[in-house]
Amino acid sequence: MKLFTRLVVAASMVGTTVVPAAAQDLTGAGATFPYPIYSKWFSDYATKTGVKINYQSIGSGGGIRQLSEQTVDFGATDAPMSDAELAKAKGGPVLHIPTVLGAVVVTYNVPEITRPLRLDGTTLADIFLGKITKWNDPRIAALNAGAKLPASDILVVHRSDGSGTSYVFTDYLASVSTDWATKPGKGKEVQWPVGLGGKGNEGVAGQVKQLPGSIGYVELAYAKQNKLAYADIKNAKGQFVTPTIEAVTAAAAGAAAKLPANTDYRVSIVNAEGKGAYPISSFTWLLVYRNQTDAAKGRKLVDFVKWALTDGEKSAAALDYAPLPAAMAKQLIKQLGGVSLAAK
Repeated sequence: MKLFTRLVVAASMVGTTVVPAAAQDLTGAGATFPYPIYSKWFSDYATKTGVKINYQSIGSGGGIRQLSEQTVDFGATDAPMSDAELAKAKGGPVLHIPTVLGAVVVTYNVPEITRPLRLDGTTLADIFLGKITKWNDPRIAALNAGAKLPASDILVVHRSDGSGTSYVFTDYLASVSTDWATKPGKGKEVQWPVGLGGKGNEGVAGQVKQLPGSIGYVELAYAKQNKLAYADIKNAKGQFVTPTIEAVTAAAAGAAAKLPANTDYRVSIVNAEGKGAYPISSFTWLLVYRNQTDAAKGRKLVDFVKWALTDGEKSAAALDYAPLPAAMAKQLIKQLGGVSLAAK
C-alpha cells in the first residue's frame, strides 16, 4: 500500500499541475476511475520512449466534452459515449478502446460494524433513494445476521460532477431495481434523491472518510488507498462477493469471445451472471478519433495505446485493476490499425 500511496500522490501532482503545452507530446482528460493506473502508464511510457503525456483527471463527462471540442488529443471515460454524444464530436468517428476493468465499491464509515457489510441490489438502491434511512433498518439487519448495527442515520454521499463511476453505479442500480430504473435512472449525471456531493472519486472517498454514518461509492483503488471499509454485494447467482481482481475478471468472462473484431466496445458487464462475479464491475475506455488530423501526434497516440494494451496491462493487478482478456487486447490492437493518420 505504501507504493500505491506514493503513486497516487505523484499522480495527483501530475494531474493537477499546469504544464506548458510545448513540453507535452500528447494531452488527455477524463475519468478519475482509472487515474492511478493511467498515471503510472504515462510515467513508465515517458521513461521508456521519452513521449510525455499530460492527463487531467476531471471526470468522464469532462473528458467527453474536451475530446468532442478537440481541445485534447484523447479522452477517457467509464461511461461510453451515447449515440447523440458521438454525433456531436467535431473530429468525426470516435473509437472506444477498453483499457482495464475495475470495480465500483460501496464504501461506508460505520465504526460499529466490525466485519464486511453485506448488501443486495434492491436494498442498496433503496438506501440511495432515501427509503432506508437508518443503519439498523430491518432489511439491512436481515442481510447481516449477528452484526451490531447502530440506530444512527445513514448519510448518502454521491458524485457532484459528471462521472463515469456514477454511470457504472447507476447502471447497476437500474439493472436490479425497477424503482431506480424508472427514476433517477442511469447516467453520468442523475438527480440524486438524497445525499451530499463530492467531486471525483477523491472527493467522495474524502467525504466518507470524514463523516461517520456515511455511505458512498468509489473505485476500488480509492477505497483501499483511503483505508475505507467496503461492502460485499449479492450477485446475480445469489452469492455475496467481495470486490477483488478475480471477481471483476469473472464478471468479464466471455466478453472477448462474444465480441467480433472491429466491433463497438460500448458494453456493460454490471450484474453479470458468472459464478463469483462482482456485480458492479466495468470496463474503462480511452476515446480516440479514428481520423487523426496531426500525423505525428496520431502515431504517438496509437503507439502508446498499443503499448498500454500489452506491456501496460502487466501493471493492472498491482493497482487493483483487472487486465483485459488477452483475446480482447489482440482484437483492439487490430482495430487500431484502422486509425487514419493524416499527412502534415
